[in-house]
Amino acid sequence: MRILVGLMRPTTGSAVVAGAAPGKALSRIGSLVESPAFYPYLSARDNLVVLTRYAGVDEARIDVVLEEVDLKDRARDKYSTYSLGMKQRLGVAAALLKDPELLILDEPSNGLDPQGIAEMRELVRGIGKGERTVLLSSHQLNEVEQICDRVGVIVKGKLVAEGTLEELRGQAGLVLVASPAERAAELLSGLLGREIVHFENGRFRIDIDPSRAVEVNRTLVRDGIDVSELRPSERSLEEIFFALTGEGAFDAPATPLPESPGPPPAVAT
Repeated sequence: MRILVGLMRPTTGSAVVAGAAPGKALSRIGSLVESPAFYPYLSARDNLVVLTRYAGVDEARIDVVLEEVDLKDRARDKYSTYSLGMKQRLGVAAALLKDPELLILDEPSNGLDPQGIAEMRELVRGIGKGERTVLLSSHQLNEVEQICDRVGVIVKGKLVAEGTLEELRGQAGLVLVASPAERAAELLSGLLGREIVHFENGRFRIDIDPSRAVEVNRTLVRDGIDVSELRPSERSLEEIFFALTGEGAFDAPATPLPESPGPPPAVAT
């Protein structure tokens, strides 16, 4: 993020940001990199006045951005009295002063409580509507999943995947809980093929089109299998991240399909 806005020089490679090299098109870019820093003894409005004079921006923009981040009623209060969430929102307001085409936000929800995270999520969604592009960097994958239209995954400095959530998730499937699991595994393997039926944490994950749920349910129930859960499944962004990075949320090995006990062994007499 710092390289993109010209605060650091790259050791190698190149980039184009808003049609120019990093740091060369700052009039079209707004950014909040890590935590914002303002004069604690000045009000929010006065801090923004200082920034407009540095950036050559009309002071009329101050009321617009304070309204956009829902701080207009607290504009006269000193920055030192602000909560962490309010400080983050003021940082976003500062980044919006130039009405930028590109807004770069680095971990804007970092350190916020659940209410602050929800407020920041709604704020970023609103800012990203229309012609403006928001580039959001975050380790909070559930937040990225709820906010972003496109996602890129960077591993050790390399972009390893980019696309919409639907593209990254790939084929959907089915999640199934059935009992007895051994008999369900036998029927599913016979019906669909063992290679697409997986058993994890007491649930079956089946790599087929969710439209075949009725067929699967009918087959199991007809054979006396109790089906307590059957629903479409989509990989979460966390699962996608672990798959792309070669890491797992848990170190435990995958659970094999339950084996049918089969007939009792013969006893010689």
